[in-house]
Amino acid sequence: MSRIEVLQERRLASPPQGAVRNEQSAPNNQYKAVQNLNVALIVELDSEGERLMRELQRLRCTVRHIWPVPVQLPENYDVVYCTLMEDLPRRIPWLPGEPSTTLILVDRGQDTLNLKLINNCAAHGMIHYPPTARSTIGALAMAREHFLYEQRLRGRIEKLDENLRTMRVVEKAKSIVMRTKSLGEDDAYNFLRSQAMERRVTIGVIAKAVVESFDLLN
Repeated sequence: MSRIEVLQERRLASPPQGAVRNEQSAPNNQYKAVQNLNVALIVELDSEGERLMRELQRLRCTVRHIWPVPVQLPENYDVVYCTLMEDLPRRIPWLPGEPSTTLILVDRGQDTLNLKLINNCAAHGMIHYPPTARSTIGALAMAREHFLYEQRLRGRIEKLDENLRTMRVVEKAKSIVMRTKSLGEDDAYNFLRSQAMERRVTIGVIAKAVVESFDLLN
């Protein structure tokens, strides 16, 4: 085999440089969702608390330690870690199902787990002492995904509620047009639709204006 053929064979056998870089960066890319978060760490800063803080700082999180547990948990953080305690549900300021931030409970592992208490906290995740790099990343990733999924779900529900309200207003406006203009149901709807197209607004806007005008005159 000639020297040129050997060099060509080596080039074909070795992976492209870009592929090597992508493969090496892949493990770091998967942690982006849990990096650079603003975190409140509400735990006693003993050896285990310090270890948890270090693990979070390794993820490039900005960690603020708060102790003792405040009367109300702070809401201006991406994530709040809080020691599990008997009156914790009363210290959570948001309504159930409407969390302002990701809440992760911290179990010190000293007492029997109170499942009812955990359920009443409605947290997004939980971590047990002693914290490890693996358990910290896993709990944080799952909790953040849970919180973000809740947000997306609430957004869809709010959008559906808004659509239902708009439909009710359109139906009411259609009835008003049918009475005032002696039109059939389809013609009344087409009238509202044509008015909306002419003004380049949604039919809901026109329907609301019709209903409000009718209520004002009556």
